[in-house]
Amino acid sequence: MKQRILIVNSGGDCPGMNAVIRAIVKRASRELDWEIIGSINGFDGFLAEPLEIMPLTKDVVEGIHIYGGTILTTNNKRNPFCYPVKQEDGTILNEDVSDKLIYNLKVFGFDAIIHIGGNESHKISLKLAQKGVNIIGIPKTINNDLASTDYSFGFQTAAQVATEAVDKLVTTASSHNRVLILEVMGRDAGWIALHAAVAGGADVCLIPEIPFSMDKVIEKLKSRYSADGRGFANIVVAEGAYFKDEKGAIVSGNIASKITAALKKINFEADIRETILGHLQRGGTPNAFDRILATELGVKAFELVKEKKFGTMAIHKNSELTHINLTEVIDKYNKVNLSHNLIHTAKGVGISFGD
Repeated sequence: MKQRILIVNSGGDCPGMNAVIRAIVKRASRELDWEIIGSINGFDGFLAEPLEIMPLTKDVVEGIHIYGGTILTTNNKRNPFCYPVKQEDGTILNEDVSDKLIYNLKVFGFDAIIHIGGNESHKISLKLAQKGVNIIGIPKTINNDLASTDYSFGFQTAAQVATEAVDKLVTTASSHNRVLILEVMGRDAGWIALHAAVAGGADVCLIPEIPFSMDKVIEKLKSRYSADGRGFANIVVAEGAYFKDEKGAIVSGNIASKITAALKKINFEADIRETILGHLQRGGTPNAFDRILATELGVKAFELVKEKKFGTMAIHKNSELTHINLTEVIDKYNKVNLSHNLIHTAKGVGISFGD
């Protein structure tokens, strides 16, 4: 009788998810007694009646590694421990349906879950492991904010997309003597902003780890303009960056527009424009780095299932493929360390962090 693995995506999509699915399936196909099944739309598919699942064979996954997104689809609003359930009166209440998930695993003969997700997703992984589910995690996030692994797949492609946006904004800023502000993802960690600012040659980089002063930002912007108003400047800001206003109140959220408002308040002479990169960072073809990393992690995850090393996550650490207990993953964020060499490099080429 074949052993069955359920693949579940959860959280936001990112480049490389299809590559990791393909890697799991292709590695499993080298064995005689394994069957890989995908749950549609995160845990939804395995909680649906009837189940919404997809058999994953070599033919199904052929060539999918070059595509962004995921053939299984995903969501970030279907935690089985706090799951929206429609009541008889039509209202929706959040309930713990994890026992139903575990029941379905037993009834339909599943031996393990491989769960692909980020920080919040692997809180679910740990809770399922603590309830006896055989589960292996794979780190996935464009924000690169999982502390347990050197990189998570999706980040390098997102950073490349952000860099290409900076490249384009530099030319239009210089053509119109403008200040152009690019807001990128990064609620808790500023890795995308930092990489894009250095690679794209931005003048200002604002990240959540360094509270910035508008006075310092203005000082840098003024240095980019001559007395007759000629010059240009580019700002890259992570969505989670913040500053304090003149009353000491924290200013955050929709940060690009709030920087614009602060500049207009002091009648900054240059024309100012904002670009919110948004979900463009999540989509598109994964680059070579992310395809390779996703493939490595997919193969490793299957082998961890085969070796029955459950309750762990496949990681890439110090250039080696290994694994770590899920208890060591949760709530440990990979934030930009202020002593990081890339901070030093950025300051060395004159990028201001507003500090």
